Amino acid sequence: MDERVGAVSQEGGELESERVNPMEELLGEGGFGHKQLKQGDIVEGTLVKVSRQAILVDVGAKSEGIVATAEVARLSDEDFMELREGGKVLLYIINPEGREGNPILSLERALIQRDWRMAEEKFRSGEIFSGVITDFNKGGFIIGVGEVRGFLPLSQVEGIPRRQRDDFSLKDWMKEMEGQEAWVKIIEMDQRRNRLILSQREAERQRRHERKLELLSEMTEGQTVRGAVSSLCDFGAFVDLGGADGLIHLSELSWRRGVKPEDVLEVGQEVDVYILNVDPERGRIGLSLKRLQEEPWDKVEEHYVVGQVVEGTITKVTSFGAFARLDDYIEGLIHISELSDRKVSHPNEVVKDGDVLPLRVLRIDPERRRIALSFRQVEEHEYEDFDWKSELAHAQMDEEELPPEEAAEDAGEAGPEAEGPEGVPDAEEAVPEAEGPEGVTDAEEEAVPEAEEERSSEVVVENGEGEANSSSEEE
Repeated sequence: MDERVGAVSQEGGELESERVNPMEELLGEGGFGHKQLKQGDIVEGTLVKVSRQAILVDVGAKSEGIVATAEVARLSDEDFMELREGGKVLLYIINPEGREGNPILSLERALIQRDWRMAEEKFRSGEIFSGVITDFNKGGFIIGVGEVRGFLPLSQVEGIPRRQRDDFSLKDWMKEMEGQEAWVKIIEMDQRRNRLILSQREAERQRRHERKLELLSEMTEGQTVRGAVSSLCDFGAFVDLGGADGLIHLSELSWRRGVKPEDVLEVGQEVDVYILNVDPERGRIGLSLKRLQEEPWDKVEEHYVVGQVVEGTITKVTSFGAFARLDDYIEGLIHISELSDRKVSHPNEVVKDGDVLPLRVLRIDPERRRIALSFRQVEEHEYEDFDWKSELAHAQMDEEELPPEEAAEDAGEAGPEAEGPEGVPDAEEAVPEAEGPEGVTDAEEEAVPEAEEERSSEVVVENGEGEANSSSEEE
């Protein structure tokens, strides 16, 4: 028996046979080497004849296929000129065998069907892609995905401008968007209903996430990068670094005290920022604006000298003294012992927040960012002949003339320690070190410097007989 006609096998004691009709096999192969076409198939064919009357294509069938006459008439001159005899084209099978036996074909449907398949692949993979806005209606935009019309609803559009003026027209804005490219993602598709829904928001969210991961892997601490301010908030400002947002904390905006984000930045402004830290696991980038600015304490001795009388504004009163702001950047401390010649139980007996006072500079320590002030010594006799302006000019000249090595040594031999940006002096080692108006611990009454006690013991009033009255000493 011919093996092609039948095959016999025995398994488990049962007999099973399969027969194949030779004619059926021949027809299944298309007969004499021709393809068996089916409606809806997309096939590749070779152009045999191209004219405005008819386009004949060899698709491997027993007869040459014909592109539908109506479709040939719709072809633009540009598209028609691209068709060359002998060239390859994709075709959609409308009818495998027309009235005269020729397959009826479509170029347009082939491209549409191909693009539906491409769209399905993008939908399944979650791919984002760029498309051109070709049209719009009151509900959204039309974006071509190949030959398929995709719809981008307004609810899925990123960055719709707010109505900021009376003559604003959403329709005019949508018209301006025609011809522009947009990154989109397919979120819904149904070919039977010819429905392809796109989202710009999802695409931009995915792009930002991918870009953020890329930036986090590229950025390192200490870099200077450029970005645009994306938003302002109570605790700082966010800067878009090209796909990832970094935060400039309130404390890193400026060396000036009490600065608010809106005082320094505005949304949309482009700025250079310093990268403080990068946390890939939490997806956070810490930025600084002030680290790219000159540190005010580096040049404090060019503006202030010991003995100088300055004007200060009281910013905070504590149990051990009062803080005074000298300018936008520098703040010092008036210790309780330097507020008055009389004994003071609490600084608020002498000063209060907002008071503007003349103050004497006692000590400057740029390295520790400390400056000590005195209200009591403003009228001291020892300063009567002191020309602080000349001293300041000499200090500036010396700073310019000294080599860097000598300048550093002189700085190391500076006088007694004084408090820095927050202005807290060392109260003769009796007052705990302060970190500023926000972090200074209260000093005990025993923390008054020994110098204060010595001053009290030296207050002696002679009586008429030339004997010293020690009443003030007993007090």
